[in-house]
Amino acid sequence: MAGIATGAGAPVFVGLAAGRPLWQAGAWVLGGAALLIAGGSALDVVRWRRTKYRVGAERVELRTGLLLVKRRSLARERIRSVDLTANVLLRVLGLVKVRIGTGENTGGAESTLALDPVTREEGERLRRELLDRSAAGGAGTGSHREGELAVLDPAWIRYAPVSFVAPALGGAAVGGLMQVSEWFGARGKLIGWVLDRFRDTPVLWIVVVLVAGACAAGVVGALGLWVEMWWNYRLEREPGGTLRVRRGLFTTRSTSVEERRLRGVELVEPLGVRTWGAARVDAVATGLTAGEDSGHVNHRTLLPAAPRATAEAVAAHVLREAVSPTRAVRLTPHPPAARMRRLRWAVGAALAPVLVLGALGALLTDALLYVAGACGVVLLPAAVLLGRDAYRSLGHGVSGDYLVARSGTVRRTTVALRRGGVIGWTVKQSVFQRRAGLVTLTATTAAGAGAYSVYDAAEGEGLAFADEAVPGLLAPFLDRPAD
Repeated sequence: MAGIATGAGAPVFVGLAAGRPLWQAGAWVLGGAALLIAGGSALDVVRWRRTKYRVGAERVELRTGLLLVKRRSLARERIRSVDLTANVLLRVLGLVKVRIGTGENTGGAESTLALDPVTREEGERLRRELLDRSAAGGAGTGSHREGELAVLDPAWIRYAPVSFVAPALGGAAVGGLMQVSEWFGARGKLIGWVLDRFRDTPVLWIVVVLVAGACAAGVVGALGLWVEMWWNYRLEREPGGTLRVRRGLFTTRSTSVEERRLRGVELVEPLGVRTWGAARVDAVATGLTAGEDSGHVNHRTLLPAAPRATAEAVAAHVLREAVSPTRAVRLTPHPPAARMRRLRWAVGAALAPVLVLGALGALLTDALLYVAGACGVVLLPAAVLLGRDAYRSLGHGVSGDYLVARSGTVRRTTVALRRGGVIGWTVKQSVFQRRAGLVTLTATTAAGAGAYSVYDAAEGEGLAFADEAVPGLLAPFLDRPAD
């Protein structure tokens, strides 16, 4: 509560100090902060004292509330995750927040119980007790080891600056600087100071320097964020078939994934990371949702961006396979018509801003015509390259117990989905796809994103692939030649 009061009180103090003496502004802010801290702490003490939980043989029960008492419970057989989170203050006090979840994808209060907080020892005890599946054993077969599957390599930090987080943080840094200067009534002075530094400098160089400065701030922010999220990262397989991911520098997080609800893995390769030959590994499992404490990464991530060979090896260990299905099969390429569709989409997206700027330039000023020409020179070649890369990324195949599908260019993904986890197929064909002889097949599953697509496959080959991947599911809807 003191932290909240400090964050809220600083801008309020600045605003009050502009129109009254400093001592008076300080008195108002300190008085408000004292009321906020006392009131918030008192409410939290009441909440804490009126919260009780019980772990029984069949159910976990939670009771909260003073006037309006709420009682909720989860059947132990439905519990699929027990995640532990501790920020800096909780770690100092030896406490953790425990989030108990079922295998439902709703992510609502009905499918989770939160104990905030309990002692670290109690949190670990609850996690072990509620996830004990010793009798059932782990999923899959094979001789893959238990214990440590992957551990942090500090060299992986080199992939943080090439992620999409860096430019986003750079823009946020510029916006934050402008907002703070506005609080102090100094935005005009800040802009004037910047313009004085670039006096007699061409506009193009001003833009280049400012963008470079924002990118540098974004890189620093991305490095810091990566360290906070992934420090002390460790992926382990525990007895009974549970995968556990532990990570975090200031805020520690522990996420558990039961192997029996694992339906596959997904290799994610954003463009910048892929350029450096790296990928991250996400779990395709039932009952995984992005919780409120997931930070900037989804609960599905088993391995941060790492060298592709490392990602493939971790995927194989997770699936208890000798070789990762994403590597074991040669994917079937898609027909040239799929390439033309991607080139048309990419070129169309690049031409849109060029045409808009050109139209505005014809109506308003010739300067916009030059901007439109520059955009065309830069965007059109980039669009062609991205369109061709998007086509090369297309592919699908069957590898043992898994179907494999790959697509995307800015964010390329390769999913290996257990064939037994597919509960349905959706076949889509637009007017333009029919003319080109293409079809989009979407495998429906209860795990992960819920649906994984094979885009623009040849019609006959795509339907045969779906029938081979899950025999009998699509067969009643396929046209068969008469005997």
